[in-house]
Amino acid sequence: MDLSFVTELSAPRSRDDLPAPEPGTAFLAGGTWLYSEPQPTITRLVDLATLDWPAITVHDDGLELAATCTIENLCNAPLPAEWTATNLFRPCAESLVASWKIWHTASVGGNLALALPAGAMITLCCALDAELLLWTADGGERRVPVDRFVTDPGRTVLGAGDLIRSIHLPATALRGRTSLRKIAYSPLGRSGALLAGRVDADGFALTVTASTVRPFVLRFPAVPGPDVLSESLSERISPDDYLTDAHGAADWRRHVTGVLAEEIRRELE
Repeated sequence: MDLSFVTELSAPRSRDDLPAPEPGTAFLAGGTWLYSEPQPTITRLVDLATLDWPAITVHDDGLELAATCTIENLCNAPLPAEWTATNLFRPCAESLVASWKIWHTASVGGNLALALPAGAMITLCCALDAELLLWTADGGERRVPVDRFVTDPGRTVLGAGDLIRSIHLPATALRGRTSLRKIAYSPLGRSGALLAGRVDADGFALTVTASTVRPFVLRFPAVPGPDVLSESLSERISPDDYLTDAHGAADWRRHVTGVLAEEIRRELE
C-alpha cells in the first residue's frame, strides 16, 4: 500500500491515548485488508497493537478474544477439552482461503469490522453466540451480539471513532456440538454460502452467512424436522436477502443454503 498520503501514525498505549475521531482515520489491527489495496481517503492510522491487549483469556463463563487476536492465535490456543465447539475455529479460518502468512497477521476483530458476507470470523462468532464489547468515541462502551453487529455488506453498527475492544464466546455455546458447511464456485473460491449449526442445552441454532447480505441466526428449542427448518428459512430470509455478486447468484445461493442447512440438521439430529 502506498503510505504517502498518511500524515499521522498513532501508537496509543492506553484508551486515553486514542485520538479524537476525525475523517480519514483508520484503526489498524492486522492490516491484511487495509494494506491490500490503495486507501486514498486514509490520512491517519491508529495502531491498536500498541495497546497490548491479551489475545486470549479463559474465564469460567467463556472465552474472551481481544479484537487484535490473530487467526493463528485463535486456531492454536490450548483451550478446555469440554469446549467441544472450538472444533469450529480451524474450519472457519480455512474457509477464508488465506495462507498461513495471512493467519499470522489477520485479526478476528478486523474480519468482523470489515463485514464482508464471507467473513468467516463473523460465521464463527454468530454460531457461538458471541457478544462484542465496543468502545464508543464518547468514552463509553456497549455490548452488541455479533448477529446484530453486521447490517449489510461492509456496514456495521460502529459509529465514527467506535472500535471493537473484545469478543466474548459464552461457555454454554462452547460446550455444544457443531457442524459446518461451505460451498463455492471453485474449490479455493470465496464462499458462496457458509453455514454453521450448533446443538447445546439451549436448543438448536443455525447460522447462515456468505449467501446473504448479513448474518442470520435461526433458533429452535430442539433440532427441527426438515419441513420446519425449510419453512423457517423461507420465512426468516427473504429472496431479497440473498446476495448476487461474482461469487454466486442469489437464486443459486438460496438453493444451496437450503441444501447445506438440511445436511447440518441431519448431522446434529
